[in-house]
Amino acid sequence: MYPGMLHWLRNARRHGGCGSHAGHGPSGEGFSFHRGDGDDVGGGGAFGVRRPLRFLAYRLNLNETQVEELAKILDELKTERAQAAVDDRRVTSGFADALGLDQFDALKAADAGVLRVKSAERLRDAVLKALARMHTVLDSQQRAQLAYLIRTGTLSI
Repeated sequence: MYPGMLHWLRNARRHGGCGSHAGHGPSGEGFSFHRGDGDDVGGGGAFGVRRPLRFLAYRLNLNETQVEELAKILDELKTERAQAAVDDRRVTSGFADALGLDQFDALKAADAGVLRVKSAERLRDAVLKALARMHTVLDSQQRAQLAYLIRTGTLSI
């Protein structure tokens, strides 16, 4: 048996594999929205939900052109977040290199700190650009719903 199935099998036996979450996997984990508000969309992830585009399309009642535009926006944001993660690993490495020498190398540590700030600024600019593009794509009711989702913590950007 595939080792990944053991967790599923144990939970299915423990919970009977049915009940209020029937059809959603063992105990419903990973298939309900992370706030538990009853929607069967989402999960957890970098954007705040596992499938942000599907979740937004469902909650905001997006048409096909809006979905296409949001897909492009979210893809660019995802790429920028991945680059920020790479930069974060470089920063951590730079700090470790500065600390690991016989004498503390303040210049290396400062360079790593500068990289961290530049990375945060690039990510901030990408998020602002994504929000501005989302604003133009959505109508006023959809923008209000998106603002509500962000404000309540249901969706994080």
